[in-house]
Amino acid sequence: MTEPATDDWARRLAEIRQLMAEQAVGLDASGDFPRDNIDRLRQRGFLSLAVPQQYGGAGADLPRLQQAIAAIAWGEPATALIVCMQYLHHLRLAENERWAEPLRQRVFQDAVDRGGLINSLRVEPELGSPARGGLPQTVATRGAEGWQINGHKIYTTGIEGLSWLAIWGRSDDSPPLVGTWLVPADSDGVSVVKSWEHLGMRATGSHEVVLNNVQVAADHAVDVWPADAPPAPDAEQFRLFANRHTALLATIYDSIARAARDWLVSWLATRIPGSLGLPLSSLPRVQEKVGQIDGWLLVNRSLLEKAAALGFSTNDANLAKVTITDNAIQAVNQALELTGNHGLSRQNPLERHYRNVLCGRVHTPQNDSAWLAAGKHAFQK
Repeated sequence: MTEPATDDWARRLAEIRQLMAEQAVGLDASGDFPRDNIDRLRQRGFLSLAVPQQYGGAGADLPRLQQAIAAIAWGEPATALIVCMQYLHHLRLAENERWAEPLRQRVFQDAVDRGGLINSLRVEPELGSPARGGLPQTVATRGAEGWQINGHKIYTTGIEGLSWLAIWGRSDDSPPLVGTWLVPADSDGVSVVKSWEHLGMRATGSHEVVLNNVQVAADHAVDVWPADAPPAPDAEQFRLFANRHTALLATIYDSIARAARDWLVSWLATRIPGSLGLPLSSLPRVQEKVGQIDGWLLVNRSLLEKAAALGFSTNDANLAKVTITDNAIQAVNQALELTGNHGLSRQNPLERHYRNVLCGRVHTPQNDSAWLAAGKHAFQK
């Protein structure tokens, strides 16, 4: 599989935007896993875009992956988050030499052949996000035939549609191993607790997962190390990951804001109050506010393009992520101010865009972490 030509790619993106948008209202109301959307993306090759060509995928570069996420998110952002995690995992997997090659091939081939999804299960009720430190409570116990895994994970995006679970855990050794165990999602002992009842991004189906005596082979400890002897930090790998994370994840929330902006402009151009006799778009105050929205989104576009070109340091990529997210939230909030009750009505999409865009702040890095790291770096310099 190779990357499509430019004209064909633009047509495919436009088609995806429309297909995803057709499902957005219903998925937001039901909170159901977006199976139809995922199936449409699988049929069109979008679930293996980041798989390297030597494994049968498209081997798409980061700017093209960003365009795919932008198109999906403009239509239905919960689906985009599931696919974003797929892309980020495939990009890391292609470079991670700790994985046994047969397992790498299985995960990639599954994505190419069946659209098999993978995501990391990291957050726990007690630990919270591992980005803030601490040992996981999910434990892998050694046995004669491999590992037995027990644990409890929360915020497991896309769990109802995943084929592969990359479980963050620790072993029962002393000192323990820490890292990732690969678990097929259909393994005995994996159960889903449907607890996701969220303000926004409802169709991500980020429910809880309980692992009860889940058995995996010895080589499924795909990326682990002694807790008291972690691998030496690889500054360049951190930088690449931060740029990719911003380029793809922040694109989702920027695209939500762009969908809100597009609806707003159309609504303002057709809304004619009786007291005015002209569209609201004719008012200088309204034009000024829309121009301000476009200014925030222009900044976002510049930051996203630089991240897709891998042009940031780690700190700057993280600052870009929180800046893009905050700009997107400001843009949708301003749209609500311009529309008043109309914007808050469930009959219009703006209130849904607002609920969805607010979720951008919960993703790592959160604002305080990005700002603190940047501030420390400033004084070190």
